[in-house]
Amino acid sequence: MSFEKIPDRLPELLAPAGDMERLQAAVQFGADAVYLAGTQFGMRSAPSNFTPQQLADGVRFAHSHGVRIYLTCNIIPHNSDVEHLEPFLRMARDAGVDAFIVTDMGVMEMAQKVAPQVDIHISTQTGVTNYAAARRLYDLGAKRVVLARELSLEEVATLRAKTPKDLEIECFVHGAMCVSISGRCLLSNYFTGRDGNHGECAQPCRWKYALCEETRPGVYLPIDEDSNGSYILNAKDMNMSEHIPELLQAGVDSLKIEGRAKSAYYTAAATNAYRRALNDAIAGKPLTPWVKEELNKISHRQYSTGFYFGRPDESLTLGSYVRDYEVAAVCESYHNGVAVLSQRNRFFRGDTADVLEPGKAPYLVKMDHIENGDGEPIESANHAVMRVLLYTDTPIAPGALLRIRKQKD
Repeated sequence: MSFEKIPDRLPELLAPAGDMERLQAAVQFGADAVYLAGTQFGMRSAPSNFTPQQLADGVRFAHSHGVRIYLTCNIIPHNSDVEHLEPFLRMARDAGVDAFIVTDMGVMEMAQKVAPQVDIHISTQTGVTNYAAARRLYDLGAKRVVLARELSLEEVATLRAKTPKDLEIECFVHGAMCVSISGRCLLSNYFTGRDGNHGECAQPCRWKYALCEETRPGVYLPIDEDSNGSYILNAKDMNMSEHIPELLQAGVDSLKIEGRAKSAYYTAAATNAYRRALNDAIAGKPLTPWVKEELNKISHRQYSTGFYFGRPDESLTLGSYVRDYEVAAVCESYHNGVAVLSQRNRFFRGDTADVLEPGKAPYLVKMDHIENGDGEPIESANHAVMRVLLYTDTPIAPGALLRIRKQKD
């Protein structure tokens, strides 16, 4: 596939947030917009999400930094849900959200009725895979369609060319992928009774599986396993950081990072990396080398490019988790050669911290001299959120995350 130039309209970097800490991380590390959920009607119930007051506070915080807020309201609702939807939408409207992300046409119509000033984004759960569907949704009032993950770049470019120019196109660029069509899966319902299409997915596709022959109960035969087990339904994570120019030239308006159920560290690191990758693409520069490295420092399965370059083969699955780094501390302040840290995971005197700051290349700091909050030298920081004084000539910005590479067993 070949393209001539990047479009004039600058694209948006869209980051996930499962709570206020993750929202603040997304904003601090460069998101243009953040998508999140209230305590109802979102497709991720595992995170704490946002109460009405937290949602209002979160919107105010984001807007004060020039960042937009999109509220997921994208479950596949049943009759029992409908009567509760209208007051929920009114609450979100009053909180000041910029868009509703919806799957169901009834929810879309209700949102247009109670909150006509709030944009409508069509969720990936709707499964938009062609320009005819996108055009019809635009005619019904959609501002944006979040395309199904099952599209190739060629198909995205065709859809863009055959839809109205003011219909925005959003695509996933990073994160977990389901072994299903646009996330519509019934495995969780079958195994646990938890409805994945109501935001309660138990993620049974991530479980380990083995064969059991009926006359040999309790004898489990492995299925193409690695050292961590067998993952026949476990898709590799998507990583398109090296292909942002192709996405832009295909006409994508919003680059979406998956992960509302993941940690604030994941949100910070992924947003920071894609901010740089997007800035590089807009400027016509090669990808900054540390971007790829950064994305290997967050918890992830083996990476792939999903469906963007054609239908994946069996190599899309069998991906187990990679967790090589953990956050050791968060910097609270730095003054006269002393960084005040708040501990997150145990670290030791003599460790080397890999420091993540917004918009900067990661850098290393030796932790040769550490003291507790009373100024007493210590050999390790082993109490949760304890205050640690780190003596270093390297100024560390408040809010910076200090990471430690895990020791291999």
